[in-house]
Amino acid sequence: MIAKVRVLAAVFAVCAAGTAHADPPAANPPANPPEQAPAQTPAAPRSGVREKAEEIVTQPARDVGVSKVKIPAVLATASEAPYSLDGLKTCRQISGAFQELNLALGPDFHAGDKYHENRMAKLAEAGGASVVNSFIPFRSLVREATGAAPADRRLRAAVSAGYARRGFLRGVYLTRKCKPAL
Repeated sequence: MIAKVRVLAAVFAVCAAGTAHADPPAANPPANPPEQAPAQTPAAPRSGVREKAEEIVTQPARDVGVSKVKIPAVLATASEAPYSLDGLKTCRQISGAFQELNLALGPDFHAGDKYHENRMAKLAEAGGASVVNSFIPFRSLVREATGAAPADRRLRAAVSAGYARRGFLRGVYLTRKCKPAL
């Protein structure tokens, strides 16, 4: 047990060295700032060191059903009707719905973004996950029995529906020739 804790501590130390990230978009802001976007700013992507470390450490609690991950309301709504335009009559409303999805999913893909990966951080993440996940024998059976696996499948389905809805809203926004670009 002490060896596992030491390995886990070493893994997190290596994780602190860096994580995978995408280059930020070009530093040239648009000429006209978006007036139609809501006042909220998008949340940072959930790929940071602290978030990964928390996710790895709390995995056993989720596996046995002690801790549960809730599906954000915007993703639950997207799961029910990803291609619905109910309540979205204006460009401003579409932009607002798009921004809500960005808050739940993280920033959208932008052409030209370059992906950089820190191999040591990815190895540390994989090692930490392996060590932590070894705490529960017959983990996959336990996850099914406690309902953790079905909950993860529901969350992944909701995230997929959120991506589909965000792409759909972007298409409708562009088709209607709304300004500024999303």
